[in-house]
Amino acid sequence: MSGNSNNHRGTADRLAFASAALRSMWRRAEGKFALIVLALWLAIALVSLIWTPQSLWATDGYHVWAAPSAAHWLGTDGTGADVFSWLMAGSRTNLLIVLLTVIVSAVWGLLLIAAMVTRNSALANTSVVVIDALISIPTVLIALILAVPLGASVAVIVIACGFGYGLNLARVARPAALLASRSAYVESALANGASGWQVLVSHIIPNIVPVLAVQLSLSAGTAVLAESGLTYLGIGVPSGVPSWGHSLATSVKLINVFPLTVLWPGLMVTVVVVALNVFGDVLRDAIDPVANPALRQTVVAAEKEDER
Repeated sequence: MSGNSNNHRGTADRLAFASAALRSMWRRAEGKFALIVLALWLAIALVSLIWTPQSLWATDGYHVWAAPSAAHWLGTDGTGADVFSWLMAGSRTNLLIVLLTVIVSAVWGLLLIAAMVTRNSALANTSVVVIDALISIPTVLIALILAVPLGASVAVIVIACGFGYGLNLARVARPAALLASRSAYVESALANGASGWQVLVSHIIPNIVPVLAVQLSLSAGTAVLAESGLTYLGIGVPSGVPSWGHSLATSVKLINVFPLTVLWPGLMVTVVVVALNVFGDVLRDAIDPVANPALRQTVVAAEKEDER
């Protein structure tokens, strides 16, 4: 019974923390902007799975590069396909790329952090040197190398960006992780028989969450830009798969003649990237008890409840 009670209390505490953090984000204007944009992005991606105004493969040779109208809300491209429908479908491709890139960069970055703060000084020092060397390799170069065996694919974007952003994550988070790894409570945990992975998961990662939040949100925003750039180079999303980068690549050649077809995907990319970057900054403050009084009160209330 006590075990179930502790589990329920732990779940309630986590929900209270999440609620306090979310309310703090919503109170700030930039937080509202980020949450609304990201919620709309997710909603559009989900809706596009079952509905788009026009079929993605429906073309009209008599109405190419058409201006916005009741039939085509954002006009048509060079094949007569509906721009709005392609942007809707592209939102789910970009969302998938962002989610996979964040997961890969987080896992890779945390593995590198574990190596950099280990008690094995030889491994830690070698890890720092190797990361400093690898971090200088451009993401585009990694993608070009991967494109040889894999061809143009989402995997090229995810692996290249995840590898590069994971290096950045480890390099930026190392000071905070190193400070946490040398703290008194970590020493106590090790003395009580805790393993290195237990210390990493229970003590080090929770103390670097604000840094992780900012870096991963930056990685998410940069992944959107990387998708556009790599797709334009022909090594990103393959032809025929809807994405914002694909829409840009097919319309940018005639930007001087039909600027609106470039405006819409460019506007989508810009707004989402800004929202992701702002989201990281706002989230960092919202989950930090020092910067968020409401969360601090929630933490104190939870501690008092535990004492009972």
